[in-house]
Formats: sequence, C-alpha cells, structure tokens
Amino acid sequence: MASTLDAQVVVLAARDRELAAGILREAIRIPADFVERPADQGGDPRCGLSNHEGPRLEYLRRMVVEAGAVRAQADVGYDAFGNLVWTLEDPGDGMAVAEKRVVMLDGHCDTVRALRPAWREKIGPGIDAYLGLTDPARVDRAWLRRELSGLPPDAAWEHLVFGRGAADQLAGVVAQIAACRILRELTPGGALRGVIVRAYATVAEEDNDGGGPMHVMRRQLPGAPPERIPDVVVLTEPTGDVGGGALGIYRGQRGRMQIEVRVTGRSCHGAMPWEGLNPLEHGGAIVAEAAARYHRREGFLDHPFLGHGTRTASFATLETPSDCAVPERFTVRFDRRLTVGETPERALADIEALETVRAARQAGLSVEVVVPTYDQPTWKGATPGNPQIYPGWLTPEEHPALLAALATYRAVITPHVSADGLGVPIPRQPRLSRWIFSTDGVGIPVPADDRSLAVPDRKAWVTSGAVRHPAMFGLGPGLEQNAHRVGEFVDLRELAHAVAFLARFPSLFAAGAGG
Repeated sequence: MASTLDAQVVVLAARDRELAAGILREAIRIPADFVERPADQGGDPRCGLSNHEGPRLEYLRRMVVEAGAVRAQADVGYDAFGNLVWTLEDPGDGMAVAEKRVVMLDGHCDTVRALRPAWREKIGPGIDAYLGLTDPARVDRAWLRRELSGLPPDAAWEHLVFGRGAADQLAGVVAQIAACRILRELTPGGALRGVIVRAYATVAEEDNDGGGPMHVMRRQLPGAPPERIPDVVVLTEPTGDVGGGALGIYRGQRGRMQIEVRVTGRSCHGAMPWEGLNPLEHGGAIVAEAAARYHRREGFLDHPFLGHGTRTASFATLETPSDCAVPERFTVRFDRRLTVGETPERALADIEALETVRAARQAGLSVEVVVPTYDQPTWKGATPGNPQIYPGWLTPEEHPALLAALATYRAVITPHVSADGLGVPIPRQPRLSRWIFSTDGVGIPVPADDRSLAVPDRKAWVTSGAVRHPAMFGLGPGLEQNAHRVGEFVDLRELAHAVAFLARFPSLFAAGAGG
C-alpha cells in the first residue's frame, strides 16, 4: 500500500503543477488591483502586507474549495485572528478521533513591500512585482544573475514564477492547498488514515513573526481536547540554500527579539547646542558601541547547529523641530537573534550595561531600554498585544517526526530528482539543516511550565530551553537567500516536489514510518 501511495502521490503532484502555478500567480497578482487605486474607490496601498491580507485570503479560501482541498465548504474558514484554516480527515478510517495524529501545516500569506518601481527600474519592464514575467525580451538578465542566487539557465525559465511572495512564501501556502487536494482524492487509499490535517494560511508574520500560530497556541488550544493539539507542525517557508541545495528539511531556528532604546534629551536651536542635550549624538554612540561589541562577540553565545547570536541596529526615528535644531528624542531598535542558551533578559541587560548608555544618563538624558509590544490590529480587527520576543526552537534529529520526514523525502522525492536545468540542485538524499531567518515556527512554543495545554505524552512534544513545542520541521519551495529581494522567484519543479512531500507525509507519520 505504501509504495502504491508513493506512486499515486507523485503522479498527482505532477498533474496538479499547473493548477498550483495558476493559483500562485494569481495570489501574487491580487494586490495590483488595490495598491494604485484611490482609497475612496476601494484601494489599499498596503494590500498584501501584514494586516492587509484580506483580498488574497478571500481568493485562497475560494481556491481551497474549488480545488477540492476539503471535503465540504464548511471545513474551511477564518479564526478570530484572521488566519485561514482548513481541515481534512478520514471519518471512515475506524479510528477514534482523540487517538488520531494531528498534523499542522503552516505558511504565512503576507509579504513585505513589493518595491514595484525598483523592479521596473532594475530588471526592466519585462518582470513586474505583481504581474510576474510579462515580456522575456525586456528583462535585464545580466542584472538578475548578478543580484539573485540560483537562477537556472534561460532555457529553463518556463519553470519560474516571479513576483513578490513567490518564494517567501506564497508558494508554500499553495503547496499546502495542492497537497490537501491530493490527500482528499487519495483518502480511499489510506492517505488520511489515522490522521487529522489542519492547514493554515496565517497573517501578519512579516511584521510580527509567528503571530498567527501564537494566537492558535495561546488563545485557542488551552483546554482543547487531544484532537486539536498538534503532534507535528510542518512549516512551508522556503528551505532552499544556494550552497546546500533546494528543499532542505529544516529542524530549527534561532529565536528573535526587538530591543528598543529611547534616548530623550532637550531640544534647542542648533546655533547654541550647549543649551540642549543631544539624543542623536548620544544615541549614535550607543549604536556604535553596540556594533563594536557584537563584532568582538562580547556577550554572544554560539551553537554548533543553529549558529551564534546576533545583534544589529535595524530601525531608527528622530523627533526634532527642524534640521537646524538639537533633537528632542532618538529611538533605535536592535534586531537580536537568540541562539541556544541566550535569554531575552540577558540581551536587554547587555544593552543596559553599555558604557554609552551610562554616559548618556550621567549627562542628564533619559535612556529607556525596552521590549516593544506589537499592537497593530489584524485584517479581522484582532489586536495581538504580544511583546516582540519570539523563541527559538530545535527538534531533535532522532524525533519520530523527523524520521518520518526523512522517509517521506526518500519515498517521493529521491527517486524523481533530476538536475537538468536547475539553478540550485535538489539533493537526492534529504538535507537536514536550519533556517537563518525567522518563520512562523517562533509562534508555536509555549513556556515550559505552562500546563494550560493538555498534551498527552504520546504526542512527544519537545523541550527547547525555557519553552516546549510539538515536533516542528520545514520543507518549502524557494531559496532563503532570495526572500525579500527584488526579482524574487520560485521554481515550479521544487513546488511539485513539495506538494508530493506534504501529501505523503501525514500517512507515513501516522504509520510510524522511520521509527
């Protein structure tokens, strides 16, 4: 039966490649209907970005139904946060619902700003941030090859989809839809035996990493029965690496936090600076010292798998009466990536301990070092209100979910790998690695001492430092290096393999494959 399902999944994934490509192209294109239209005519210049995903989500919801990715229209809808969620199971498999394995598929549907004028200026008019490849003859391919990683030979461009979100990460969400279509179709053959699949297209990830699944884990699941608690989470963020190969299986990532430093001084005319206290000059010194200490790795730990902790100044604002005045306030944010053993408390204390912070205070300025709160309402009006601290996680290599993932890769990807015309090869054997950037995975962990979720021991949750979480890993089309880049693209050959993987994994996991 397993080999029969393997073959059927691969055939159907190939069959549905063009269906998936069409859904992906339209999901990328949709903001073009809104971003340049006046607001009084229904326009939205931020359409498609965090908290502005509505039109794209309405389309994806329709496609889940029309593509046959659910058994009934009632099986897809929105939660209170605004995440799109759809559910699949086999009601006739003879298993008690509470005993089934719960597989959560997760991908975010928001993107970063498209920078549409930059695409036209740098690439030429032949590729648009929303419309994709419109005129191959009017593309500056030399510029693309200098700036982007992993472009295949020109003859293979028929396999590419360009546009904002192609890799990060609309292709992963579309792969979930196509895979669920196959799971439903192959239900009589056992594709859903003993498993419940809950698939999510989450919102606001780019602005608030993991905000969508954080709502699920902390607002919906406390007190929930076993059939709601995930045994495993499969993240469909891009797992391609230019040096390592496409379609890796990623089993961890560093945590992340924002540290905000607010330096408040006293404004005065720039012609008599002795009358004021300059927060920009003191704040600049704080940024410089923080950078120097990072470059010397003072206060940063390293981990052999996840890598070392990092800190970089990522955002700043200045409140000033004019450009000929001593400013009133300088605010800077540091993006702090936390590796194993590092804590938010220690990261804050490291900034508090900077000599330049002490010097600014001694000079009479106010210096606040805080973790900002994310309070922007989602497209459904929910206010997250979470501190901008996003815990890292690591799933052990020997976990049964990882063993099942390796078995799935070898069953439906390894026998069908071809290097012909690929920009970045797909390895024949699975490549275990980790993300460098953040994914929705940082919204899944809960405090290790939080027992509001009743998690049966058989679900084999993992403890990672101060948090615990279901087994998590990722496999998704696209190259991590190309996320957020002008010219972003995805290769549909990767997408088809990802669909096959997602459609085969649930039943292999439920059957204990690899264990």
